[in-house]
Amino acid sequence: MQAQIQALLVVQGGTGAGGAETGSNVGPHMEVAKPAIFNGEAGKVGGFITACRLFIRMKLRGTTVEEQMQWVLSYVQGGSADVWKENVMEELESGEIEYETVEEFFTSLRKEFGGGEEKSVKAAELRRMEQGGKTMEEYVQEFKRTARGSGYEGRLLIEEFKRGMNGGIGRKLMEAENLLTSIEQWYRRATALDRNWRESRREEERLRGKKEVGGGASKQEQKQSLL
Repeated sequence: MQAQIQALLVVQGGTGAGGAETGSNVGPHMEVAKPAIFNGEAGKVGGFITACRLFIRMKLRGTTVEEQMQWVLSYVQGGSADVWKENVMEELESGEIEYETVEEFFTSLRKEFGGGEEKSVKAAELRRMEQGGKTMEEYVQEFKRTARGSGYEGRLLIEEFKRGMNGGIGRKLMEAENLLTSIEQWYRRATALDRNWRESRREEERLRGKKEVGGGASKQEQKQSLL
């Protein structure tokens, strides 16, 4: 099976596993990032599966389920993942297990390395998250990604989102006449407020710069009149 994996990588234009490389132009003429190496770390299994799924959809359409699984396995290396990978490859070659779709294979991968540990990792990451210097759009996207699989939902999810955002926007949303009842409402209103605030800041800076330029010109004119 190792030989089959290497052959598939060559066909797809890759020289081996590595997250920094991009896919070949097989299929749609578009570069698609390959997944980073997965070593069995629970908190990374979701992102690894997402990256693999995207690459398969964009670059490996028309290949068999077996070839797709072999490609995924080529990025499973190191740590506890190596033992699992060897066992899976042996079972596939002997016919002990069989997957009808690559999604069934992803489910098995998630069960093996995800489970409750991934959920606790995501929950801890969510509790540490803060907007900081990020725009609200960036914060919302990062928050959504982390919230998936964390176990947080409803009011608890809203409270974590409020806690992590910068204070000024949070206070404005709390003072709003119409109470926000869903996390999607919080996402939309917070993003709109943050965008408006940033635009007003840019306008203030532009006007301030204009005044400074104008003031400098007036002083220069006064000097010239005194000469």
